[in-house]
Amino acid sequence: MSKTEFNNMGFYQALDSERTSRSLNWKEVSEFSGVSASTLTRLAQGKRPDVDSLAALVSWAGLSADDYLKAEGSLASASGSLTKITSYLRNDPNLNKNGRDAMISMVTAAYMGLKNSPEE
Repeated sequence: MSKTEFNNMGFYQALDSERTSRSLNWKEVSEFSGVSASTLTRLAQGKRPDVDSLAALVSWAGLSADDYLKAEGSLASASGSLTKITSYLRNDPNLNKNGRDAMISMVTAAYMGLKNSPEE
């Protein structure tokens, strides 16, 4: 039976990105999401959220908890990450066409330059 792990720091980084995009501080995240400030502090320290906090935070941020679960021995889709990111950018109503195209170009270039090569 494979073991499934929750990517605590990946989840926290996604929350931080959402917080930044909304120009909020962590106290405001706590207020809007209904999750205590102490829980958010524990997340920043690499601790896992309880199920109610996880549900509240994924709902507030528009995230999928499944994106932060990884079964031991499973292979993540390498192309899927870039596809998801560019899809999100393409559909972001806060970006005009030029901004969207620039962001997609930058993310794609960075991803392709930094991804692991097959021999690593």
